[in-house]
Amino acid sequence: MARRVLLMTTRTSRRSFLAAAGALASTTIFSGPAGAQDVIGDILKSSRRGNWDDTFDARASEFDKVASTLPIFSPQTVVYAEQAIGQYSNIVGQGGWPMVPASKKLQLGVVDPDVVVLRKRLMIAGDLSTTAGISESFDTYVDAAVKRFQARHGLPADGVLGNYTYAAMNVSAPVRLGQLETNLVRLRAMSGFLGDRYVMVNIPAAQIEAVEHDRVVLRHTAIVGKIDRQTPILNSAINEVIVNPYWNAPVSIVRKDIIPLMRKDPQYLANNNIRILGPEGIELDPSTIDWSTEDATKFRFRQDPGSGNAMASVKINFPSPDNVYMHDTPQQSLFSKLMRFDSSGCVRVQNVRDLVTWLLRDTPGWDRQRFEATIKSGESTPVQLAVPVPVYFTYISAWSTGDGVVHFRDDVYARDGVDELQMSQAL
Repeated sequence: MARRVLLMTTRTSRRSFLAAAGALASTTIFSGPAGAQDVIGDILKSSRRGNWDDTFDARASEFDKVASTLPIFSPQTVVYAEQAIGQYSNIVGQGGWPMVPASKKLQLGVVDPDVVVLRKRLMIAGDLSTTAGISESFDTYVDAAVKRFQARHGLPADGVLGNYTYAAMNVSAPVRLGQLETNLVRLRAMSGFLGDRYVMVNIPAAQIEAVEHDRVVLRHTAIVGKIDRQTPILNSAINEVIVNPYWNAPVSIVRKDIIPLMRKDPQYLANNNIRILGPEGIELDPSTIDWSTEDATKFRFRQDPGSGNAMASVKINFPSPDNVYMHDTPQQSLFSKLMRFDSSGCVRVQNVRDLVTWLLRDTPGWDRQRFEATIKSGESTPVQLAVPVPVYFTYISAWSTGDGVVHFRDDVYARDGVDELQMSQAL
């Protein structure tokens, strides 16, 4: 009998709940738009919305994937960039996005009024789904959205708002629209056939794409030229790989680096296996040179192959009026830097052995095993590519690889014409 009463009570409670829910729905429907908005507003403001430890909700911010195998130089990229310009024109027309206060370190678990502004900023740009709602909680919705924003801007996707993330986030919508329009011209100029296989170095992104049949098969982190020693724009073709290369220091490095270092430490050349070669290749004694002058620039400085060589295991050659090239480096820690503008104009390549293996694929007898064995031998070995591979050094600071996936980078060489885009100089 008690069980029967309990069942009846449960059914009655369920009926009452459904009736109340129906009444609420009827009230909402017949009270007009204002009433509907009030109910929705109450739901969004509910304390149960935006709990930071809700892990299921992050999926809502993953509706667009940032990673793509679409090359930056692709006719489809041009189409996506044109669509992005339309999207950003609409954003500008509607007043842009709010500035996010940059005085706090916002991250997962924080509850703060500034998170409301952050949510709105992320929603307007398409990084955060509007279904995430508005609250002061930095929950997993926001965490995933911030990571997506960071990935689109070439920043470490850690979900933490630091100086660089704030700087990128607070570039105004009109400036971002102008950046897209400037770069669309560059993209269109390179949207023709570039080769079945080619290598593209994007200087502002400090990144390399190895492209085959209009698909990125390898992507490498790069280190490119400093602001005062810029990596040039060029179109060429890779025709040679030198395993265990000698390094010949350019005159600019002799003048700016080696001479000052020798003034501080007369053993610098000996400690780094760098030899001075005079006329007819005769080796000179460093002590015979007056380092208080620039007489040393008249001679050739050559570093022996080895682990301490400035190009480490390999050098990738191609015709260049500026005598630049691509190479390995013993300073692997530099690849983890956020701003990778540290070279004297040449391009250092992370995981360069993967790229070289791909380049040598059509060169008979040069598989990965032989390449690695040659490195271990320590002997300087030039290898001519059987089929030269086109290479393009370019400057693309804004592009799109998909509907709603818009990428921006720091205008490190100030070629986009807006000071606001040179964030690395302001921080």
